[in-house]
Amino acid sequence: QVQLVESGGGLVQAGGSLRLSCVVSGRTYDTYTMGWFRQAPGKERESVATISWSGGSTYYADSVKGRFTISRDNAKKTVYLHMNSLKPEDTSVYFCASRRLGAAEFGSWGQGTQVTVSS
Repeated sequence: QVQLVESGGGLVQAGGSLRLSCVVSGRTYDTYTMGWFRQAPGKERESVATISWSGGSTYYADSVKGRFTISRDNAKKTVYLHMNSLKPEDTSVYFCASRRLGAAEFGSWGQGTQVTVSS
């Protein structure tokens, strides 16, 4: 089993930046694809960014391309989401999740961290 703990959320003005962190504990960290997801009130959860276990493959939602960067430090068992040029529409609870090598879905989730972007 994998445990995920997010941090780094907060209140920021539009145009500002935040860095979210997700610390992973439990089973072998570097065999997992990691992802960041978000869910705003009344909306469905959406995938924001994912990164392969090696860090060589990344995915970004169109809405965050060019503004957000996902990265991971396997030695620290931590995955990051660097968020720049934040917009009010980025306001959401952000979740970290992991997917085992070969698995179809993200099976472990953190508790979430709130990001609020004021206009």
